[in-house]
Amino acid sequence: MVHFVGAGSGAKDLITVRGMNLLKNADVIIYAGSLVNPELLEYAEDSCEIYNSAYMTLEEIIDVIKTADSENKDIVRLHTGDSSIYGAIREQIEQLNSYDISWDICPGVSSFLAAAAAAGCEYTVPGISQSLIITRMEGRTPVPEKEKMRELAGHNTSMVVFLSSGLTKELQDELLTGGYSEDTPCAICYKVSWPDEKIIMTTIKNLHNDMVSNSIAKTALILVGDFLGRKYNNSKLYDASFTTEYRK
Repeated sequence: MVHFVGAGSGAKDLITVRGMNLLKNADVIIYAGSLVNPELLEYAEDSCEIYNSAYMTLEEIIDVIKTADSENKDIVRLHTGDSSIYGAIREQIEQLNSYDISWDICPGVSSFLAAAAAAGCEYTVPGISQSLIITRMEGRTPVPEKEKMRELAGHNTSMVVFLSSGLTKELQDELLTGGYSEDTPCAICYKVSWPDEKIIMTTIKNLHNDMVSNSIAKTALILVGDFLGRKYNNSKLYDASFTTEYRK
């Protein structure tokens, strides 16, 4: 049995209780060593076999899983954040299905959620934004034509940009071309929930310069949108004039 486990955003104690227990009971752990906090491996038993997938190909990962599964071992595939966000699990699941290997998924705390917590913000502020776009800049991995950054920027809604720390000049240009204004607030969220976390509040106009001046070129999320600004509206949720099934 293979358990895909979201490791959380970085801090050891941000893994879920279920994820922690799966690590404790694992016979084999294959973890994404480029981003997963190695302290999480402290939950594993001494007898657990541990592999770092940063040095492995898909075929090598599947070979380890096939061998372990044939020996009735419990396997944890430990991904950073939540495995559904840029986790590359689909290709692994398709392979497992082709070999009739059972699997399940344990969700994790994605870094975009930890970034909002660290920045002290709400993505869905009434009257400002009720939608959130999770995306990335096109680099070596292409994006569909309708998902080009300038196309998404035309919505002028809350946005979280993954995997684009080395492309902030291009990102800045695309956001402005798409329709955001230069003074739109941004937050650079570096290694959220890690000991060396940094949160830098800026604007689209200053985004690239602030990345460079803080020597940030990887492991950062970029939050974009007016939800980071000073304007807000109260929700209807606790409005005395707004009735619900719980409050008349």
